[in-house]
Amino acid sequence: MTQVVVTRPEQDASAWVNSLNEAGFKTIRFPLLALTDFLTNQTALEALVLLKRSQAVMFVSANAVRFLAQALRHQPDWVDHFQVARAWCTGPGTAAALAQCGIPLGQIDQPSAQARQLDSEALWEVVASQVVQGMNVLFVRGADESGAVAGRDWLALALEQANIKVSAIAAYQRTPVQLTEAQKAQVQQYIADGAIWVFSSSAALQALVAQCPQVDWSMAKATVTHPRMADLAQKMGWGAVAIAPPGLSSLQASIKSLA
Repeated sequence: MTQVVVTRPEQDASAWVNSLNEAGFKTIRFPLLALTDFLTNQTALEALVLLKRSQAVMFVSANAVRFLAQALRHQPDWVDHFQVARAWCTGPGTAAALAQCGIPLGQIDQPSAQARQLDSEALWEVVASQVVQGMNVLFVRGADESGAVAGRDWLALALEQANIKVSAIAAYQRTPVQLTEAQKAQVQQYIADGAIWVFSSSAALQALVAQCPQVDWSMAKATVTHPRMADLAQKMGWGAVAIAPPGLSSLQASIKSLA
């Protein structure tokens, strides 16, 4: 039975683990990033002010939605702003989290289900027609371990080039899980056993490689969710890397191609 190592944070892993188990894989939870609250009562109120000034709010993940909603739980009227503002996201999981908060489906913009990749470039094709000079767009992201707002800036740069006012807040903090010596030894064993690693974040890939400098990655196999992650894995020396298009069925097919 093919071993599959799912590296997503604990909050995100279950859907993938359950799907892969049902598909007949032996799935191993191996979170490489930990997600924690970041906004204080004061910074949550400051975030609310920015949100209410924005004509569009870009949520980079379902966790960005969940952690912001938790931080604003005493200000439930934040959702009312989306009677007029647009909520942008790059995938159905984030869209579902927005809808669960009460944001109308008609106010949520995401890439087409037929898009080759669920990313900022695909979202831009959907929202570019909304963009008018002078509008405000707020990005809700995670912070890295230093507390700096983390994430790709392709969409922010595209907006700034269109003379859009862009701001960003971090709704949660993302830090590498510190591996024990036993876990580092297990990494070696997984690779020796031919296990297939699954990454949905470049930060997770970087966290693993940085903590295991003794590992020979030339025998390692990985399925990643975006071409940029594939390029990074190959530069780090991974032996076999497959790219999974959007959707759990595509993820399963990508894993099978490496088995």
